Amino acid sequence: QVHLVESGGGLVQAGGSLRLSCAFSGDTFDHYAIGWFRQAPGKQREFVATIYWGTYFANSVKGRFRLSRESDKNAVDLQMNDLKPEDTAVYYCAARRAAYSVHEHAYNYWGQGTQVTVSS
Repeated sequence: QVHLVESGGGLVQAGGSLRLSCAFSGDTFDHYAIGWFRQAPGKQREFVATIYWGTYFANSVKGRFRLSRESDKNAVDLQMNDLKPEDTAVYYCAARRAAYSVHEHAYNYWGQGTQVTVSS
């Protein structure tokens, strides 16, 4: 059974940076795409970024966020730069076999989430 654990959330001022990590276990890491989603208070969960052997980003974070896949650690890191108050949300990582997707229903496994708060 695939298990995902996010870490690295916290409080940061606008313009600052945070690095989130998604630790994967329970199956062969290289067979899975990892997606990041976020949910702000009172809003629906939305797509942020995804990686398999390529990457894809939501327009709202493109140019500010980067993804890296650490196969030796079975982890995916989300580097978030130039953070804005509107980036405040609970961030979730999710996994699905093979190709990446921007649709949350396409992912079979989810982490518990990590809070990111950006103050103005």
